[in-house]
Amino acid sequence: ALANNNTNAGGSFIEHGAQAFNVRAVGLVTGTDDIGETFLKTQNGTPVRVRDIADVRQGPKIRLGQLGKAIHHEAGKVIDDPDVVSGIILLRKGANADTVLTALHEKIDFLNRHYLPPGVTVVPHLDRSDLVHLTTHTVLHNLTEGILLVALILFAFLGNLRGALIVTLTIPFSLLFASICLDLRHIPANLLSLGALDFGMIVEGAIVMVENIVRILSHPETGPNKTVAQKISEAAHEVQRPVFYSITIIITAYLPIFTLQRVEGRLFKPMAWTVAFALAGGLLFSMLLAPVLASIVFPRGTKEWHNPVMDFLIKIYRRLLDFSIRRRYATVGLAVASFAGALLLAQTIGSEFLPHLDEGAIWARGTLAPSTGPTEGIRIMNQARVAFAKFPEVTQVVSQVGRPDDGTDTAGFFNTEYFVDLKPKEQWRPMFGQDKVKLIEALNQEVERIPGVVWNFSQPIADNMEEAVSGVKGELAVKIYGTDLKTLEQKGDEIVGVMSKIKGVADLGIFRVIGQPNVNMVVNRTKADRYGINVADVQDAIETAVGGKAVSQVLKGEERYDLVVRYQKPYRATIDEIEDIRLLAPSGERVSLRQLCDVNVTDGASAIYREGNSRYVALKYSVLGRDLGSTVEEAIDKVTNGVKLPPGYRLEWAGEYESAKRSQKRLAIIIPLTLLLIFVILYTMFGTVKWATLILLNVAMAPIGGILALYLSGTNFSVSSGVGFLALFGVAVQTGVILVEYMNQLRSRGYSILEAARQGSILRFRPILMTMLVASLGLVPAATSHGIGSDSQRPFAIVIVGGLMAALLISVFLLPAMYVWFAREGDKLPPPEEHLVEE
Repeated sequence: ALANNNTNAGGSFIEHGAQAFNVRAVGLVTGTDDIGETFLKTQNGTPVRVRDIADVRQGPKIRLGQLGKAIHHEAGKVIDDPDVVSGIILLRKGANADTVLTALHEKIDFLNRHYLPPGVTVVPHLDRSDLVHLTTHTVLHNLTEGILLVALILFAFLGNLRGALIVTLTIPFSLLFASICLDLRHIPANLLSLGALDFGMIVEGAIVMVENIVRILSHPETGPNKTVAQKISEAAHEVQRPVFYSITIIITAYLPIFTLQRVEGRLFKPMAWTVAFALAGGLLFSMLLAPVLASIVFPRGTKEWHNPVMDFLIKIYRRLLDFSIRRRYATVGLAVASFAGALLLAQTIGSEFLPHLDEGAIWARGTLAPSTGPTEGIRIMNQARVAFAKFPEVTQVVSQVGRPDDGTDTAGFFNTEYFVDLKPKEQWRPMFGQDKVKLIEALNQEVERIPGVVWNFSQPIADNMEEAVSGVKGELAVKIYGTDLKTLEQKGDEIVGVMSKIKGVADLGIFRVIGQPNVNMVVNRTKADRYGINVADVQDAIETAVGGKAVSQVLKGEERYDLVVRYQKPYRATIDEIEDIRLLAPSGERVSLRQLCDVNVTDGASAIYREGNSRYVALKYSVLGRDLGSTVEEAIDKVTNGVKLPPGYRLEWAGEYESAKRSQKRLAIIIPLTLLLIFVILYTMFGTVKWATLILLNVAMAPIGGILALYLSGTNFSVSSGVGFLALFGVAVQTGVILVEYMNQLRSRGYSILEAARQGSILRFRPILMTMLVASLGLVPAATSHGIGSDSQRPFAIVIVGGLMAALLISVFLLPAMYVWFAREGDKLPPPEEHLVEE
C-alpha cells in the first residue's frame, strides 16, 4: 500500500490553445503527514489509514557503529565527547598529496566560516600534511647537510675553489634533470626517492673529470705548445671511458629494484628511477658540461694546490701499498678472512621487511567477542578512549566501534579502533626516553585492565598497509585454511598456545568466527502448507517486522529517504514476541510464526573469511623487542613441529614476512643476472674476461663494511639496506674500473706490471679517496638522523657509509695486489694516451 501510494504517473499531453500541456498524476508523498494519511482498507465502512495502526516519524537508520573523541588538555584534564561524526577523504591515484591537502584546508575553512550552522565545526584529527611536512623537513635537512659536506670535502681535496664549484654544480643539474625525467614519466618523488639521493655518488664522475683536468693543467710539461682548451680536451678524453662505464654500471646495479612487486615495488621503484635519472644527469654533466666550464673558469690554466694532509696520506699510502704488493698473498688472505668474518657476522644480524616510519601517532585496535552487542561495544570503546587520553604524551584520541553505514569497513561491534595522536617526543616524560615502544607498553598495560579485549598496536598508515598486505587487521598474520570452522578455530588455539611462548611475539590473538548467537526461525513446510502460506511470506514477515524493510523512498529536493516499515520495539525485542508475529492466511485466519516455524538458538559464524576459494581463520600478532625474520622463523619451526593439521588443511604466514620472503626470492634470481650484466659491460670495456673478473672479485669485498655498520648500529637487514648494498656494489665497481683502466694505460706506455700497479694506484688515490669520501660522508646526516621520516632512509645510508669506508681501505690495497697477481706480459691493453701525467 505504501509503495502504491507513493508514485507519479504521466498522462501524455493536451493542447491548450497554441501550447502543449503535460498531464501528470502527482502521488508522491512529501512528508510524514502524507504517509500517515495513506489508505490501507475499509473496516465496517470506516477507512483505516497508516496513522491508525502505526507511528510515523522521521528517524535515523539502524546504527551499526559510533565514534567518540577525547582531548587531553595541558592542565591534565580530559574533555570527552562520546558521540561525534567523522569522514574520510580519499586522495585520487596519482594526485599530488601536498597540493590536495592545501586545497582541502582552504575548503574546510570555507565550510566552517560560511556554510555550517553555529556550533558545528569540521576539525581534522588525522591530517597527512603534518607527516608530510615533518618528513620533508627531515629529508631536506639531511640533504642540505650532505651538500655542504660534499662541497667542503671537494674544496679541501682539490684546493681549488673554481674546480670545486664546477663539481658542486653537478648537484642542481642532476636534480633538475631527474625532475624533468620523473615528470615526463609521471612518477612522483617521495620520501624514499629523496632520501636515497647520495650527492656524493652523483658527483663522482665530475670529481674524476675535474680532478684530472686540474692535475694536467697544473703540469706545464704535458704540452708546452698546446692551448688550455687542448689540454682540457685531452684530460677529459683520458678519463671519459672509465667515467662512462663506471656510472653505467652503478645505474645497472639498481636494476633489481625495478623488478620488485607489490608493496615493495611501489615503495622502491620511484626511488630507483630517481637515482637512475640523477646519475644519468651527473654523467651528462661530467662528460659534456664539466670540460666546457673548466675552459671558462681556467682560461690561463691553473696551479695545483698541494694539500699537506693529502701529501702526508699519499706518503703513508706509498709505504703500505708497497708492503701489500710485496705481501700480496697475505693481503688477499686478509681480505678473504675479512669477508668470511663478515659473512659469519651477518648471521647474527636480524631481518625485517621494511623499517617502520614513525608517523607520530598510534593506531590501537581492541577486539572483543564476536557476539558483542552495540551497548557493550560502545561502553568498552568509551572506557578505553578515556584511558588513552589520560596520558600526558597524548593530545587527542578518536575512537570508533562497529562500521560505517556505507559498509566500506565490514566490522561488527566487537571491533574497536583508536587513533591516538601524540605530542612531539621532546615533550614526553623522561620515563619513556622518547621511546615509542615503551609508551605503547604503558598504554597496553592501562587498557589490559579491561577484561575480554585483545589489543593490537600499530600506526595509522601502517595499519592500512598491513591490512592490505595480509588481509587481516593486524601487523602479521597466520592463516589456517580448511573446511570446518570449528576445526580451524581449534587449531588456531593450539597455534596461539605455541606462539605465546616465543620471545618477541606480542599482541597475539585469534579472530574468532564461531560464537555469534543466532535465532533460527526454521520454516516447517508441512505446517505452512496446511495454512496455505509460502516460505517467502514467512521470510518477508520476519524481515519486515524484525529487521525493517524499505518499501519505497521519499524525495525531498535532492535528498532521498528510505520509507521503512518495522514493528515497534515492544513487539520484536524478544524471541517470544517474534514468535507471536502473525501472518494472514488465504483463509483469513491469523497465524503466528510459532505455528509455522521451529525456533532454536544456536551459535554460528559471525563472519566467514575466504581466500582462493578456501575458508580460513586468521591469527594476528606483532613483533616487539626482536627482529622480524628470526622471530617468525622460530614460530614457523615450533608451530610446524607442535601443531598437526588434518589432511586438506594448511598454514600460510602472511604480512610483512610473506612480503620479505617474496622479495628475497625475486632478488635471488635477479641479482645474479644483474652481476652477469655488469660482467658483460666490463668485458665490453676491457675486451677480456681477466679484468672483468678482477674487478668483480674486488666488488665481492664491498659488503664487509656495510655488514659491520649494520651490526654496530643494531640495524636489521631489510629491503632498504639491501638497496644500499646494490648501490655499494656499483660504487665499488667504479673504483675498480678507474684503477684497472689507468694501470693498463701505464703498461701500454711501457711500464712494468709492478710499476703500473704501483704508480697507477698512487696517481688515482686522490680521486678515489675523494669519490669514496663524498659518497659516504654525503649520507652521514641521513645515517645519524632520528627525526620523523628518517627511519626509511637510515638503513640505506648506514650501509653506504660503512661499506664505502671499508671499501676504500680494501680496494686501494687489494686490487693493486691482485692486479700484479693477475697480469701477464701478453695482456690485451688499450692504445697509449700520450698526455698521461706522471708524478
